[in-house]
Amino acid sequence: MSDTHEGARRRDGAGRRLVASVGVGVAAGATAAAGLLVGRKATAAARVGQGHPLKHRVLDVAAGAMQPQHPIDAMSTFLNGFHMYADDMGRQVEASHFCIHLRHDLHQCVIFDRNASDARLIGIEYIVSRERFRELPEDEKRLWHSHHYEVKSGSLVAPGIPERAEHAYVSDLVTTYGKTFHSWQYDRDDFPYGVPQLMMGFTADGQADDTMIEQRDRRLGVSTSHKREYRADIPMPDVEPGANAWESGRSVQTRLDEVDFRR
Repeated sequence: MSDTHEGARRRDGAGRRLVASVGVGVAAGATAAAGLLVGRKATAAARVGQGHPLKHRVLDVAAGAMQPQHPIDAMSTFLNGFHMYADDMGRQVEASHFCIHLRHDLHQCVIFDRNASDARLIGIEYIVSRERFRELPEDEKRLWHSHHYEVKSGSLVAPGIPERAEHAYVSDLVTTYGKTFHSWQYDRDDFPYGVPQLMMGFTADGQADDTMIEQRDRRLGVSTSHKREYRADIPMPDVEPGANAWESGRSVQTRLDEVDFRR
């Protein structure tokens, strides 16, 4: 064999070893990442499962590692804001939203009391575009609130993402409308008693409790006042008629009624 062929064979062998080495490295990295993810899920499950029987905790960890959870995995955006009960501005709560942009005119969010593995699931929110809101029946519109003030005031935040990205996101949200029900009145009880309650958003300065906002800002490392200044360039939209029904002095709220059972 010529020196040229021998050199080519050596280079080819080295190349193959390099490719194999890279392949092993990628596989090892993927395995490590998967192990880290499983480890995080296991840690979270173990933390939440304190006090549960061991077999339940083992099943929780195994299910979290092995079962596909597509709707949960698709919840890509974390938003933090505040709600008030539709019939009582004095009852105000913090709400951590985890949302997916389901269609061009519809977001859907699950809401927790905070962003933690042992957080309490307190409600849901649907968010629609201005165009979709205009098409709703008049009675339906009474259940919805605008997001114009939440965005412009800086009180609605997306912690952890670059400020420019957050600005672009909330620039789209400023003209949207939300329908929110809380099924856990965690400001009163440490258990989900009662029927779901309709919630609303704030629409002007002086409504939300300043202490509540300040405590949220310190905990999440955000500044509502800074975000308000940074979002000054976002146009303030006109609010569509029918939204924020409570501003009229009358509101709607859910209640439990006894009715005849139909067979």
